[in-house]
Amino acid sequence: MVSDVIPQGASPQPAPVGGRQAAMVFIMITVLIDMVSIGLIVPVLPLLVGTFTGNAAEQTFWFGAVAFSFGVANFFGSPVLGALSDRYGRRPVLLIGFSGLALSFFVTGLANALWMLIAVRLFSGAMQANAAVANAYVADITAPEDRARRFGLLGAMFGLGFILGPAMGGLLGSIDLHLPFFVAGTLSVLNGLYGYFVLPESLPPAKRRAFEWRRANPFSALAGLARLQGVGLLVAVIGLASLAQFTLHNSMVLYTTFKFGWGPAQNGWFLLVVGLMSVLVQGFLLKHLLNRFSVRGLAISGLMASSLTYLGFGLASEGWMMFTVVVVGNILSGGAAAVIQSQVSNAADPRSQGQTMGSVSALNSLMAVAAPVIGASLLGMVSHRPQGDWLIGLPFYFCALLQVIGTVIAILHFRRQQPLALAPV
Repeated sequence: MVSDVIPQGASPQPAPVGGRQAAMVFIMITVLIDMVSIGLIVPVLPLLVGTFTGNAAEQTFWFGAVAFSFGVANFFGSPVLGALSDRYGRRPVLLIGFSGLALSFFVTGLANALWMLIAVRLFSGAMQANAAVANAYVADITAPEDRARRFGLLGAMFGLGFILGPAMGGLLGSIDLHLPFFVAGTLSVLNGLYGYFVLPESLPPAKRRAFEWRRANPFSALAGLARLQGVGLLVAVIGLASLAQFTLHNSMVLYTTFKFGWGPAQNGWFLLVVGLMSVLVQGFLLKHLLNRFSVRGLAISGLMASSLTYLGFGLASEGWMMFTVVVVGNILSGGAAAVIQSQVSNAADPRSQGQTMGSVSALNSLMAVAAPVIGASLLGMVSHRPQGDWLIGLPFYFCALLQVIGTVIAILHFRRQQPLALAPV
């Protein structure tokens, strides 16, 4: 396991494909196109669900069902696809993901019944593990001490994709509600062609391992993740942080509507700032933070800052305060996720990076399933309160509590386990 990890200071030598060596720029372009295509449908999917329902209550319920179906399928599919990428390489599994996304977008755009939406989201969730495989790709081509910085660069591509995607989706959706799905499907096809003709393989045959259903089972995969030497309690930290993040995502728009009376324009500007800060912190500032601070310091201070950020969202009494909180909070906490993920990746055998990242993705999917239920329940308890009431922030106080617990667990972990050091960038 850990003994098989590439020694610090050594640079992995990716296998060339068609005369090209796997490089960070290839996977960054892939992830950016992938996230733009996914982000395109964010503003319009709830509205599309609304065309099949008779009132707001039905729309909320069935949109939850559509989101739930994707999360459940992804929970079971991610470890399987991750393990398949350990057996057959990253490139073919990414191509499967692009094909599944393209098909799901086109079918969603043509859907004329709710059951079609749910069925296609089940299919899409089961076939799509692009984020997990992209992280495994980065681990293949990066020495352990540089992975935190490069995971941060991937995070910046996620952020940039969610700046461009929703903005484009909103504009296209104003023309025709189905148009963003066809554009997203076309982008996925283009990404598939890019992957087929341009993207090199990152995992040489010598580092591949046999596929076993026993290890690909999501519950076994999660148990194996917790058993990784040097990780241990960090799995719980990842789960708590993921639950907090997904609760935030599912509550934010309704929260700002209830608390400040925001409409689509204000929420759009706010999400734009969120994406810009993600790009700034993970794409540019993180490398400087890694030069100045230890793994332990970045992880713990980042988790503490996240706790305060969630608390700040909940306590904000004016809309402008939300922008201040997201700017300051991201600067202080933006590197924590990449640092923690690098610790998990460094603890995994080079032959099981796909399964390990798939297991992390499965954990995130499980939290994504629970978050809408928790967020909606907490917000429903306070939605009757007058505009501006501090209790409307209840979902964010819950998120802050999750991060406080995660901080305590991380402190206990780092006291027991000396993290792998990161070399200067």
